Amino acid sequence: MDFIGTQKLGLGAAIALSLGLGGLIGMTPATPAHAEALANKQVIELWPSVPPGTEASKATPTITERSKTLFQADRALTGIIAPSLTAIVPEHPNGTAMIVAPGGAYARVVLDKEGQEIVDWLRPLGITVFLMTYRLPAEGHADGKDVPLEDGQRAVRLIREHASEWNLDPQRIGFMGFSAAGHLGASLITGFDKKVYEPIDETDKVSARPDFAILGYPVVSMDADVTHLESRTNLIGKDPSPALIEEYSPDKHVTGDTPKTFIVLADDDPAVPPENSIRLFSALRKAGVAAEMHVFMEGGHGFGIVRAAGLPAGEYWPALCTAWMQRIGILK
Repeated sequence: MDFIGTQKLGLGAAIALSLGLGGLIGMTPATPAHAEALANKQVIELWPSVPPGTEASKATPTITERSKTLFQADRALTGIIAPSLTAIVPEHPNGTAMIVAPGGAYARVVLDKEGQEIVDWLRPLGITVFLMTYRLPAEGHADGKDVPLEDGQRAVRLIREHASEWNLDPQRIGFMGFSAAGHLGASLITGFDKKVYEPIDETDKVSARPDFAILGYPVVSMDADVTHLESRTNLIGKDPSPALIEEYSPDKHVTGDTPKTFIVLADDDPAVPPENSIRLFSALRKAGVAAEMHVFMEGGHGFGIVRAAGLPAGEYWPALCTAWMQRIGILK
């Protein structure tokens, strides 16, 4: 039995549904960040008004229901004109913040597989999770190829600016991205100081550098022989110049200032060649950046977290990543 359909939504409804928490949830209005304690399920708009370059976009927030079984949600969000963070506050916060950006080939943002499952893992660890929706390059923005990075930079700046009132450590802010959002994450850790928009307020004076990153089966290179073609096309077009390919391949821009990074993938990934992760890991090693990479023999693409015997790629990597966060001092 399939439950596939599309629903066009008003902005408030789209943001509420984009919580990625599965099932029916309450409508939580989006609000700008302000100097108050952080509430669970609070939706925080990244920008105080229309994001830079989005003024002429005609995109409409839309949830596409793709679930194939009744109790396993699979929804995708498109038409993102008001990117946001949804805060999931643990019972006992330890000060670590994690921005979680689901993938979707830069054509959509999936809401469940790389959303709720990640919350279920991180929340008991005391990590405050910020589920992120980000603008998609091909939805009518003035400079579409930069809008994901703009939103990534803004998200880190916003959390760091409000760390004190949100009970967070400004030096323990992480970014977790999957698939195309893994490219966003790799672009952020190598381009946190790249000027991709004009500063608009005090938030933009704050550092956008994450303190660590976790990348799941990431798209990294834009080189034709190893890239994920749909992600590349949506980001930089069908026939990008060599200069664009170079600029938007994060493995080419790793420096000693790139944050510590954890990478997980499967060797049999049919969508994003493992060479993407290998190139990034090699660049991190060459630059002297502490990094850890786990390649599972099987798992395919988009395995997320699967708590089932016989699926080691999705079952075991969270424990490996938790141990890594402990070793680098992210989890006290």
